[in-house]
Amino acid sequence: MPKKKVSLTARLAGWSAAHPWKATLLWLLFVAVTIAAGSGTQKRQATEAELLVGESAAAARIIEEGSLRDPAVENILITMPGGGALAKEPAAKAVTDLKSRLGALSEVETVAEPLPAADGKALLLRVRMKGDADTANTRVEAIETVTAEARRSHPGLRFDQAGSASITNEFQEWIGKDIAKATTISVPVTLAILVLAFGSFVMAGVPVLLALSAVGSVLGLWTLVSHLVPDPGMVPDIIVLMGMAVGVDYSLFYLRRYREEKQAGRDNVDAVEIAAATSGHAVVVSGIAAVLSLAALYLADDIVFRSLGTGAILVVAVAVLASVTVLPALLAKIGPRLDRPGSRFMRRLKRKKRPNASPRLWNAMLRPVLRHPVISLILSVGALLALAYPALSMDLKSTQIDDFPRSLTTMQSYDRVHEHFPSSGNTVLVATEVPGGETRALRSQLTALADRARQDPLFAGDIDPETRFSADDTTGVLVLSTPYESDSEQARQAVHRLRDDLVPATVGTISGASYAVGGEASSDMDYTANLKDKLPLVVGAVLALTFLVMLIAFRSVVIGLTTVLLNLLSSAASFGLLCLVFEGTWAEDILSFKSTGHVVSWVPMLLFVVLSGLSLDYHVFVVTRIREEAMSGMTTRNAVASGIARTAGVVTSAAVVMVAVFSIFGTLSFIELKQIGVGLAAAIVLDATIIRIVVLPAMMSLLGKSNWWPGLRRRQDPPQADPLSPGPESPALVTV
Repeated sequence: MPKKKVSLTARLAGWSAAHPWKATLLWLLFVAVTIAAGSGTQKRQATEAELLVGESAAAARIIEEGSLRDPAVENILITMPGGGALAKEPAAKAVTDLKSRLGALSEVETVAEPLPAADGKALLLRVRMKGDADTANTRVEAIETVTAEARRSHPGLRFDQAGSASITNEFQEWIGKDIAKATTISVPVTLAILVLAFGSFVMAGVPVLLALSAVGSVLGLWTLVSHLVPDPGMVPDIIVLMGMAVGVDYSLFYLRRYREEKQAGRDNVDAVEIAAATSGHAVVVSGIAAVLSLAALYLADDIVFRSLGTGAILVVAVAVLASVTVLPALLAKIGPRLDRPGSRFMRRLKRKKRPNASPRLWNAMLRPVLRHPVISLILSVGALLALAYPALSMDLKSTQIDDFPRSLTTMQSYDRVHEHFPSSGNTVLVATEVPGGETRALRSQLTALADRARQDPLFAGDIDPETRFSADDTTGVLVLSTPYESDSEQARQAVHRLRDDLVPATVGTISGASYAVGGEASSDMDYTANLKDKLPLVVGAVLALTFLVMLIAFRSVVIGLTTVLLNLLSSAASFGLLCLVFEGTWAEDILSFKSTGHVVSWVPMLLFVVLSGLSLDYHVFVVTRIREEAMSGMTTRNAVASGIARTAGVVTSAAVVMVAVFSIFGTLSFIELKQIGVGLAAAIVLDATIIRIVVLPAMMSLLGKSNWWPGLRRRQDPPQADPLSPGPESPALVTV
């Protein structure tokens, strides 16, 4: 009799189980080395220029090559505490004091003359900082100290400081505390869910510990990798978010199958090997699918998605590695003790989880679906499409400083600066590079452009345009102010006016000139336009890769196509929910946020890719179990009923863990993380309920044997009773 082929996953698990101490020590060594390496290295942050795309990126390149990068500027606003007319003599003394102290700082390049407000209620002191503007937040503390000293020395006046450096500094400190709080909460919540699912503290603790070790390891790895793919700021947050979800779920699938085999009378080694060959294989397949889906983010041609994709790929890969190496080793050593409940409460909970208890709830939900698959499919798909409808009018916008929470002191100061000086915030840059013989024409045409802009109501008439030239006069930058917020329609019109009319008619007439329009409003426009252009490419790649993975894993074209369809349905419905929640105002009090009327521009693409990967976790697990039953000789309808019922417990537990972790991140104050958390939580709920309980069984029931086309070898195909009807031989009544 030919020897049965053993998969790589089973061989790895077999080696780990046979050498548990070696496997465990190797894992601990890997975690320790990666954490130590990350701790000894400074993470590289993406620069402002690296985050730009399109014409805004071209403008940044011209400015950088001409050494004309605008330095970081801090604004110090002087007003009266009560908001009345500014007392001139005390204000003059304060200005003299501030200029003296600031001028003595090595971090300060120049301090401009004070600018009076039109209503006479404020003075604005603009402080230019030395050094790289991208790292100015690491040097701004000295200026903040001077401002604090001025408050103490001049108690009759109010001093507010706001600038990109001070806002970034406070924001990073605030978001770091918020993330730490969410992570701290997610660990005990996840542990509690697993205790209820397993009825054992030991079995519940293993997935959490492995997930935490995987997250810690990847955070260390990411610090090293960031020197190749710089961090735009949110990658560690995504690593924690995904790491806790997939790290726990992968272990959960494995442990469930291991427990089932133990309850069936297998010895410890056999139970580990069978779990590796079935659930371990499903984990590897879903991990590969997730990695390939995330790799599609590289097609976006955007540093944000390259870095997010890289971080997410690392955490998925390490989580898969942990589940197929160190987890079998732990089961080999402590497997017999995993089911020990410990406390009286746990023993009672354990007794309630009898291995042969009937999944009455799942039977009750599946029975009408499988008996009326056409009606069930029409109703469920119709409901998902109705939820998806608002996504057709989705409004995308990049997060700007204006969107930062007003709980930050610097943002409160930012608002007061804009209240008194509405033209001080939003600027548009025109960067131009000309051949050596056209330097005089460059100066002349930039002056003409500035004059034409002054006469246009889209630009601020109360602030003079600023012009800067490189040392060789071949590069020039014109800075124009607008009296409108960067996300306003007027600000976008100003950019279009420059790009379509004013710039081509002036600097565009210079022979051999290269020019581009940049600034906050234009960068938002370019970024959103790039996402809209790349989204179909990324979505198409994800769907094609998902189909390919499922085709190879299950040798079925139909399974591949239905998986793609299910991904599209759940993603579209989650996009619709995202629009309903965040583009309106009805959920503001419920979720504690202030609606911007937009969805953050990068969220839908990331949400689609991550969801496509995560949903495959339990989809592969469920379809694998259905395929096992079909291969044993069951009819497709019975195999669907048995497979879904027997995996119901683990799928529910996995979904609850994911929803819990994502929901905690949905409580965070920052709108980007809130939208990601709420979007993923809602998507997983839809995927684990409507998709898995209604759409999937109805669709597979209707397709019958066609599910496995081009073919599935069965051991037998006898007539079978309804698996949802109670009976001693009903396989659907056996739970895991």
